[in-house]
Amino acid sequence: MLWVMRPLNLHRVDLNLLPGLVALLDERHVSRAAERVGVSQPAMSRTLNRLRRLFDDELLVRGDDGYALTPRAERIRAQISTFLPSLDELFGTDAFDPATAARDIRIMLTDYTVSAFGTLLARAIRAESPESTISFEVLDGRAFDKLEGGSIDLLALGRTPPPRYRAEKLFSDRFVAVVAADHPLAKRRSMGLAQYLRWPHLAIDVEDGMQPGVDPVLHSLGVSRRIQVTTPFHVTAPAALPGSDLVLTFPSRLLRWVTGDGATSVVPAPPEIPPFGIYAVWHPRMDADPWHRWLRRTLQAVTTSPASGAPPAGG
Repeated sequence: MLWVMRPLNLHRVDLNLLPGLVALLDERHVSRAAERVGVSQPAMSRTLNRLRRLFDDELLVRGDDGYALTPRAERIRAQISTFLPSLDELFGTDAFDPATAARDIRIMLTDYTVSAFGTLLARAIRAESPESTISFEVLDGRAFDKLEGGSIDLLALGRTPPPRYRAEKLFSDRFVAVVAADHPLAKRRSMGLAQYLRWPHLAIDVEDGMQPGVDPVLHSLGVSRRIQVTTPFHVTAPAALPGSDLVLTFPSRLLRWVTGDGATSVVPAPPEIPPFGIYAVWHPRMDADPWHRWLRRTLQAVTTSPASGAPPAGG
């Protein structure tokens, strides 16, 4: 004999009946089931009647010693014990415990951001999630493709991203000009744009041959720097200044990397070059993911701590 399995019509199944069904099959008593679920006895009786119609079976039958389960009810009870834990997991809260998690965290950023807070972030992640690993990748032209494909979890970017991505501002920084100690600009307390543009520049190639926050701003003013040396690295750039007439436009958070041996001098950048923001950028699909929210909270806490170079609260 050939048995044909009929497709389940989910439209006729009311999942609100499930707590009542479980209570009735466990308690085998309408009043006790009602008390367990927190409804009145008449309400539980109505639930039982609906379940009887749904399953086309009496489910509970009255006997000398109370109610007894029908064979169909016994089978349902056995099946429920199998799938109920999975149902709880499906509809329950998607919890994340960093202490027991083992995630491979991948963040793409520049050497500026990894120098500003990379060590602190790695330390914070290891403290809270000792089984997780963290990898820093150098920002490149494939950053958004990698974010889209899931091969990286987060970007740290010096500009706002395209609208389709989520972003949170981590902190603001400002540019200063660093020059050799014997440079004609070294003793100045301020510098105008004309003076800034008069000298050759050591530029840091952060993204697409430009330094965000500097070159786009200058282009919007119809001017550009005369760049004679280009490097992709922030932290080694100041070492190229002594003995040269180059001007280095440098983030103030990294001034601790400028040696204090008197070989260089720091001058305020022209006021036309405004402060800039650093943003955490992620794919919208990760918005509500518990572990990703934990990662973003951890990053935010690290980048606003004084140890990362953040100004004091209220400063």
